[in-house]
Amino acid sequence: MNIKELKKTLFIFPGQGSQSLGMGTNLLNQFPKLKTFYDVGSEILGYDILDVIKNDEKKINETLYTQPAIFIDSIIRESLLLANNIFPNAVAGHSLGEYSALVSANVIDFEDALKIIKIRSYEMQNAGIENPGKMLALIGATEKQVKKICNKGKILVIANYNSYDQVVLSGDKDSIENAIINCREIGIRKAIPLKTSGAFHSPLMSSASKRVKEIIDSIKFHDATIPIYQNTNPVGEKIGDKIKQNLINQIENPVQWVDIINNMEKDNNSLDFIEVGNGKVLKKLNDKILKKSKTLTFNMINF
Repeated sequence: MNIKELKKTLFIFPGQGSQSLGMGTNLLNQFPKLKTFYDVGSEILGYDILDVIKNDEKKINETLYTQPAIFIDSIIRESLLLANNIFPNAVAGHSLGEYSALVSANVIDFEDALKIIKIRSYEMQNAGIENPGKMLALIGATEKQVKKICNKGKILVIANYNSYDQVVLSGDKDSIENAIINCREIGIRKAIPLKTSGAFHSPLMSSASKRVKEIIDSIKFHDATIPIYQNTNPVGEKIGDKIKQNLINQIENPVQWVDIINNMEKDNNSLDFIEVGNGKVLKKLNDKILKKSKTLTFNMINF
C-alpha cells in the first residue's frame, strides 16, 4: 500500500514469537541512521544486540535476547512510519509488545522501556528455570473444554485470549503434557506446544513479576498522548499511574487480545490497523477476530 493512502491508523505491536534471524536489518541499507537505535540499545544492554539479531540463531530465540531484539525492531519500524506522516490514533501491544506501545503513546521513552525490558527478559528467563513451565495453544476449543482441561492441571491457566478459536494455556510441565493427552481425549481440534522458556502470564512468573515491579516503580510514567489498550485492561487508557499498574499486573495475568482489538475498532471508527513489527502474527489473529479485517503488516507499506 502507498503511504499516501494512509492517514490515521491503529498501531499494534507484536510480542515474543515474532522474531527471526536478521529481522529488520535490511532497513539499514536504505536508512543507515537507524543504526543509532541499535547503538543506544547495545549500550543499555551491555552487549551487541545488532550482532545477535544478524548472526546468532540460538540467542535470538532465547528470552533474554529475544525481548530486547523485538522491542528495538518494532520501535525502528515505528520511527519510519512517523517519519512518513503515518500516525496512530491509538496503540496496543501483545505481551512484550505493550512496551513498544508505551513508547509510541509517549508514556515512557525508548531508553527507559529498554531498561525495564533488560530486567524483564532476564527475570522471566530465570523464572522459567526456577519454576519450569510450558505453554500450549489450543485451536477450536470451547470455553467448557478449556475449563475442563485447566481444572485437571496443578498450575494451568489461560495465558492469552488470542482469537475466538485460539487460546494459549500456561502451566507447569506435567500439567501441560497431561493437557495434550486430555485434549485428544475430549476432541479438541489442535493442541500445539509453544517454544517458550517458561510459563508466561501465569503464577509461575511471580518471582519475575516482583523484580520487574521494582524497576517499573522507579520510572516516571507520563499520561499517554493517545489511548493505549493494555493486556490486562483492554480499554483505552491515558492516565500514567493507571497504565503503570496495568503493566505491573501483566506478567502473571492473561493477554486479553480479542477484547483489545474489538474495543480499538469500535472506539476508532474502524481505522486500518498496522502491525508494527516483524512478520504477521497479529494480522493473522485480527483476520480471525474482526468480521472485516483491515490489518496491514509493516512489509505491505511502500516507503
